[in-house]
Amino acid sequence: MGIEVNYEGKIAMVTGASSGLGARFAKALAGAGAQVVLASRRVERLKELRAEIEADGGAAHVVRLDVTDLGSIKAAIAHAETEAGPIDILVNNSGVSSTQRLLDVTEDDYNYIMDTNLRGAFFVAQQTAKRMIQRAKGDPRKQHRIVNIASVAGLRVLPQIGVYCMSKAGVVQMTKAMAVEWGKYGINVNAICPGYIATEMNEDYFDTEQGRKLIDMLPRKRAGRPEDLDGLLLLLAADEAHFINGAVITADDGMTAQ
Repeated sequence: MGIEVNYEGKIAMVTGASSGLGARFAKALAGAGAQVVLASRRVERLKELRAEIEADGGAAHVVRLDVTDLGSIKAAIAHAETEAGPIDILVNNSGVSSTQRLLDVTEDDYNYIMDTNLRGAFFVAQQTAKRMIQRAKGDPRKQHRIVNIASVAGLRVLPQIGVYCMSKAGVVQMTKAMAVEWGKYGINVNAICPGYIATEMNEDYFDTEQGRKLIDMLPRKRAGRPEDLDGLLLLLAADEAHFINGAVITADDGMTAQ
């Protein structure tokens, strides 16, 4: 017996969608039939992405979102549901990083990373879940999905990005806490922990001597591409994944298996 996953009629909101993994996640979901809500501070980049998705036959909406501002989060979710409809799937992807030793981290550096990666991710999920729970109370059969984007850096310490590692470790625990508390409402909350994925933000780094040394330590000596995460994302976002809840899944080509 085969299983065919169909996203027709689904509304998926992707945060941090203006570039990198977020843009790819949006394209993957749109390609599978979902209407996607593109959320980020960089609205002009979102409009360009919307045009690409529509040119490929998909449907997309644009909302401005600053995940460090609770007011912006509430407004973006309300706007998304007015424009597209009730959110079925949240891909909680916004994230930032900086490279430095822990002794050199300033209060501003710390807040910059934690406010986006952990605090922001928490309140985006919380505010979306409140609406999901209200709908579930009206229809207990209703299924919702939240996919938090963590990192292998949340599972092991990587050099020069200690605060980023701390923030993503928080996302891992946040995912488990949400899964336990919200599962009874038909909300499955899971996390993807990508390894080294080449995007426009880090491709130049992977071409440096230090970057190549990191890649050479991987089992197949290659960085991943954003599209390498498509299958896992579409699995976790599907109604058919109803028994996958609180999972933290690495997609790192064997990096953390060593």
